[in-house]
Amino acid sequence: LAGVCGCCGALRPRYKRLVDNIFPEDPEDGLVKTNMEKLTFYALSAPEKLDRIGAYLSERLIRDVSRHRYGYVCIAMEALDQLLMACHCQSINLFVESFLKMVAKLLESEKPNLQILGTNSFVKFANIEEDTPSYHRSYDFFVSRFSEMCHSSHDDPDVRTKIRMSGIKGLQGVVRKTVNDELQANIWDPQHMDKIVPSLLFNLQHAEEAESRSPSPLQATEKEKESPAELAERCLRELLGRAAYGNIKNAIKPVLIHLDNHSLWEPKTFAIRCFKIIMYSIQPQHSHLVIQQLLGHLDANSKSAATVRAGIVEVLSEAAVIAASGSVGPTVLEVFNTLLRQLRLSIDYALTGSYDGASSVGTKIIKEHEERMFQEAVIKTIGSFASTLPTYQRSEVMLFIMSKVPLPSLHQAVEAGKAGENRNRLTQIMLLKSLLQVSLGFQCSNMLTALPSSFLDRLLSAALMEDAEIRLFVLEILISFIDRHGNRHKFSAISTISDISVLKLKVDKCSRQDTVFMKKHAQQLYRHIYLTCKEESNVQAHYEALYSMLVLISIELANEEVVVDLIRLVLAVQEIAQINEDNLPAYNRCALYALGAAYLNLISQLTTVPTFCQHIHEVIQMRQKEAPYLLPEDVFVERPRLSRSLDRLGPEVFFRQSKISEVLGGSGYNSDRLSTPYVPQLTDEDRLSKRKSIGETISLQVEVESRNSPEREERAPAEEITYETLKKAIADSVAVEEQERERRRQVVEKFQKAPFEEIAAHCAPCPRWVLHPRKTPPSLPAASRPPPSPSGTITAAYGQPQNHSIPVYEMKFPDLCVY
Repeated sequence: LAGVCGCCGALRPRYKRLVDNIFPEDPEDGLVKTNMEKLTFYALSAPEKLDRIGAYLSERLIRDVSRHRYGYVCIAMEALDQLLMACHCQSINLFVESFLKMVAKLLESEKPNLQILGTNSFVKFANIEEDTPSYHRSYDFFVSRFSEMCHSSHDDPDVRTKIRMSGIKGLQGVVRKTVNDELQANIWDPQHMDKIVPSLLFNLQHAEEAESRSPSPLQATEKEKESPAELAERCLRELLGRAAYGNIKNAIKPVLIHLDNHSLWEPKTFAIRCFKIIMYSIQPQHSHLVIQQLLGHLDANSKSAATVRAGIVEVLSEAAVIAASGSVGPTVLEVFNTLLRQLRLSIDYALTGSYDGASSVGTKIIKEHEERMFQEAVIKTIGSFASTLPTYQRSEVMLFIMSKVPLPSLHQAVEAGKAGENRNRLTQIMLLKSLLQVSLGFQCSNMLTALPSSFLDRLLSAALMEDAEIRLFVLEILISFIDRHGNRHKFSAISTISDISVLKLKVDKCSRQDTVFMKKHAQQLYRHIYLTCKEESNVQAHYEALYSMLVLISIELANEEVVVDLIRLVLAVQEIAQINEDNLPAYNRCALYALGAAYLNLISQLTTVPTFCQHIHEVIQMRQKEAPYLLPEDVFVERPRLSRSLDRLGPEVFFRQSKISEVLGGSGYNSDRLSTPYVPQLTDEDRLSKRKSIGETISLQVEVESRNSPEREERAPAEEITYETLKKAIADSVAVEEQERERRRQVVEKFQKAPFEEIAAHCAPCPRWVLHPRKTPPSLPAASRPPPSPSGTITAAYGQPQNHSIPVYEMKFPDLCVY
């Protein structure tokens, strides 16, 4: 019957006759539009025939392709497109199968025109929203074929460009068709992403290479609209924009593998461009997933060349800048832990010369300068990450970094030996550099939260290191914390400016929190400033940092008590240069004199006490005439003017403590405290700081007045405290403690075993002044009265001495009243 129907057209099914009628005798005449309208009306009237129409059209197209009748192939595809666009019904699924079969046949062809024709038809189909889902449709072939077209290497450049653009359009169609349909094949599976993403990146990369070779930028702009790179970027952005939380990993991993396989981390330009596209395309709340992927990739490449690791870190830095605030995600410290671990590994690589920890024959040669570049890149990235964090998280990060710095202390040992010392030093420098990057621009109104004791103690212990570079980093970090109004740059050069109003300083009243902070930590800060001034290895940068530190404390954190202590501190620094117990070079002594002159000149203008300003001005004028080498204008220059006759200077070129105490005391400042020289105290921190002679750092000859002040008087020398006296004092204190313990045991035993009459007879009546501690007993000897404060009388309200009550520990109680 089929043979008979084939011979006799009148007996053929109607749908076949309608299909045959749309083809003209000459293919160049194109589709017969009137007959096409009849076929479309028939398909809409009888949708159950759609699958047969599609199957017959597919049969004719395959036959025409095999016979190279490409004109009829084009007509068949045009008819399919029109039927597809017109017929939206439940039966379209059966028609689509025939359609995709014909598209696949065209894509399999070696003819570029047929490939492009098939792609265009597929793109039209991809833009149709289907009413009913399809459970069995597969797009694996199309993903593979379109990806292959994206890598076309056709000899003709124009044809190659057209094929690649068709491949990109095809991938874009597959993504649009499947990405939002859960019943379709999951386009986010690694098997698909590993083809789609590299194909798009290949075209982006190829465009960059073509642009770098192109001699005419004008031609590039003319062809920009039909550029495969632009189309690939648009497709990649669309793909990433549709990615949900669980799909980010599968989308990013092929990018990392592609950059590895094509060695694209080292120039890093293309890698940065790729991740900029990624970061701007994905949803903002998913940014931290990309960061985590990059960190994991950095760990995986921990033994790769330094240039590769530096490229990954640079990309991390750029990604962090783009990411929204707080997008590092829930594992903030893990991000910084990874970067710090890479920093330490790089230091080990640079020291050992090998990625395996020990240099041996055949291992890869490590270039020290490349490792240094990598370390700088890591530090920059740490700063970039920190800049995106809120204040409380930045504080946590700074505490975390500081906890990693190897410091000699009771709880943390450092490596011994020369190699260990080098590693410790490099680690200290790199971590402090990182800390400085994090602290830059850090704004916190409460210094107690910005600089907690656990952080400040470790940071200041680093200020006692012998290494001058480490000490400078510590000063810079402290300055960045204290400078909350951006005044630092105004004190970059040390000078004795005659009118500080030209500096336009931003000064706010000292807050209550700042006052509490200074009460708690002021002496600690003063002591470290004092010790840093005594270092022989100081250079101009150290003195500039010390000057900025003193001035910023005066502006940001000072009340009257702090100003008094800072003046005492600077006068003590002048005394360091004057006495020169540490045998400092001439430059260091002149620098200390100049530092004191510059600071006192500024603080005198800030306090606005005319007599104080006059004294400072007179001394500076005298120095300009008699000893200009004691002023910053002659010391802190490229070729400083120094003098070797520093020990023969007259008292008129020094700032006198008695005079300053007198003039400020008349203006309500605490004159008793001002007249007491500043003397730092020795602590356990100094004994553990690995200095050459920490005993020489602080003079333990504690005196009431300065020994070499211009107005000093002859008096008996203070007792010198030596190692033997300290040892004896410790032994004595142990013996006293044992005696006290035995006495207490006897008292307890007496109460437990003695008869009541004996206890009553032994107990004397308690004096009335014991019940009222503020009343001093008339018989109390003067020696039992509380001594004056070693640092002068502390005032409750400035200018009014505070009444001291008798401390409980100095009261004399009967033996049986004490336990």
